[in-house]
Amino acid sequence: MITILAYLAAMLCYAAEYAFGARGVVARAAQRELAPVGGSSGGAASVDDRGGAAASVDDLGDEVPAEGPGGSKISERIGTAAVLLTAVGVVAQIATLVTRAVAAGRVPWGNLYEFLLVLTLVGAISWLVVLRLRPAMRPLGLLVTSLLVVLLGAAGMVYTQAGPLVPALNSAWLRIHVTTVATAGGVLLVGFVSAVLYLLREGYESGKAGFPWALAGRAPAADALERFTFRVHAFAFPLLTVGIICGAIWAESAWGRYWGWDPKEIWSFITWVFYAGYLHARATPSVRRRVATYLALLGWTALMVNQFIVNYFFTGLHSYAGN
Repeated sequence: MITILAYLAAMLCYAAEYAFGARGVVARAAQRELAPVGGSSGGAASVDDRGGAAASVDDLGDEVPAEGPGGSKISERIGTAAVLLTAVGVVAQIATLVTRAVAAGRVPWGNLYEFLLVLTLVGAISWLVVLRLRPAMRPLGLLVTSLLVVLLGAAGMVYTQAGPLVPALNSAWLRIHVTTVATAGGVLLVGFVSAVLYLLREGYESGKAGFPWALAGRAPAADALERFTFRVHAFAFPLLTVGIICGAIWAESAWGRYWGWDPKEIWSFITWVFYAGYLHARATPSVRRRVATYLALLGWTALMVNQFIVNYFFTGLHSYAGN
């Protein structure tokens, strides 16, 4: 509960910074009303054709909307509070996993509830690493923490008491396979958010107005977001591949075959194909980057279907999500 509340508070701070900070939508609207007709003069803030504050380009190539006078300190404090609350959520989540491991006497990722805890923890840590390396990406925080809250809420709905592993999971491969796949999923969570924001920002830059395009009004430039999305997926894809391969080796050890057309195996392969297709399309000059990004979104969708739909609505050798 503390973890969810911390991420929820961080989400509210990100939203407050986004909407009411000096670089937010509300502030830009106010600047538009005060800007003189026919251009800016005498220190008035310059605006673009949609009312946005003039943008500058930082050393990372990200578009950063200009700060208005007098509001930068408040905006910065709100953003800092959001980051600190995210860190509090990470600490609380680590404590949850540690105490669960002690209570169960095993590694704490033997069912869907625990898997989601690990995936969201990796996603939150990955997000903090991104903020450390690329502070200009902070506008993604609203979507990242929103997704963390949703996934942790879903984890609470499938909560399972800590207990011993079922025989099929009592293997050293559990530590290798599940750890690798959960790590890949956590990193892909950040990649999914970046992909969504890239599509919104591209639409915003092409002149689309209103919801949902206006949500990307103070995001980094579309090109910077797209490159970041590609790099995140390029990092996570080898982890996902290794995790699936380890799962196949584990299946041969446990059931005497590498592949058995189990629903979980099929959807794992579908997920892998979508992400491989995204990376291939992204590396193909003739494929538009927006089209390639849709494949990344399909990959995340397949990953979620594999966790929530396959685990509970398909019968197979992997039907132990609640154990």
